[in-house]
Amino acid sequence: MPLITLFTAPKPFVNPQIAMIQRNAIRSWIALGDDVEVLLLGEETGLEEAARELNVKWIRDLERNADGTPLISTMFGQAQRHGTGELMAIINTDILLMQNFVDIARKVKQHGGQFLMLGHRWDLDVKESMPFAGDWQADLRTLIHREGRLHKSKGSDYFIFPRAAFPVFPKFAIGRAGWDNWTIYHARKQGWQVIDATAAITVVHQQHDYHHLPGGKIHYTLPESDENLRIAGGKRHIFTLADANFKLDANGNIRRMTLNPGKMKREIEIFPIMKWDKPFLNDLGFYLMNPRKLIRHKFPRLAKALGIKGKADDIQD
Repeated sequence: MPLITLFTAPKPFVNPQIAMIQRNAIRSWIALGDDVEVLLLGEETGLEEAARELNVKWIRDLERNADGTPLISTMFGQAQRHGTGELMAIINTDILLMQNFVDIARKVKQHGGQFLMLGHRWDLDVKESMPFAGDWQADLRTLIHREGRLHKSKGSDYFIFPRAAFPVFPKFAIGRAGWDNWTIYHARKQGWQVIDATAAITVVHQQHDYHHLPGGKIHYTLPESDENLRIAGGKRHIFTLADANFKLDANGNIRRMTLNPGKMKREIEIFPIMKWDKPFLNDLGFYLMNPRKLIRHKFPRLAKALGIKGKADDIQD
């Protein structure tokens, strides 16, 4: 039995850059050996052929929304039905993995209990197919050290969790904003350990454009992201990696998050959500800790006069 079932819904294997990136990612997963099982989900162009070429499982049937985007609920369902791993991991198909992904997952599993593990990614420009032979992981680490850029907290490219953690999952659209944020919120709300694994697990995001999305625009601006936000229960349920309550050190030991001033502020802000989760109280906690946003949201003319602006890509805002 594999330790981890990795499941994903790839993009079409049509654009040469995207196809190359996805093959690189999947081949890096396969290189981890028998500890990992790979499920490719969906019926995108070229997916069946890629699964056959790479000798991994392909599950065709996914429920989709009115725009044709696969729903994460059916991805979780198919992974539960067809996967055999003790742990499950949903992952984006542009992410390269190395051996510490497996080693650390095994170590955390031994602690028992429910957990959700995620971490920062390293952004890297990869322009050609990678040779997964020899000491390829050492070569990749050298490249990361020389050219990689650590991504901010607002993107989640993988989640690792026990097999039974999500018996049901909301009908979010994959590849759109909000679903990953809700997943972190849900884990915190359930009292699980939400673990920042950045120090112990190195994952690499192969940079690409957004030509595969409608209008070639980043997903924050799409109506499907607005629908994901509605399903999530609104902006107060938008949590990020910064909301993890545990972290791993470089050796994979679990430590409770240090309450520095920024973390303390956020924990006070989300206390009403964790305790009561009522819209009025959630907003009260948020605006007490973010008075500039209160002015911008409730008194826009005053905000304009004071020059208070928001960030266009801040889904929490």
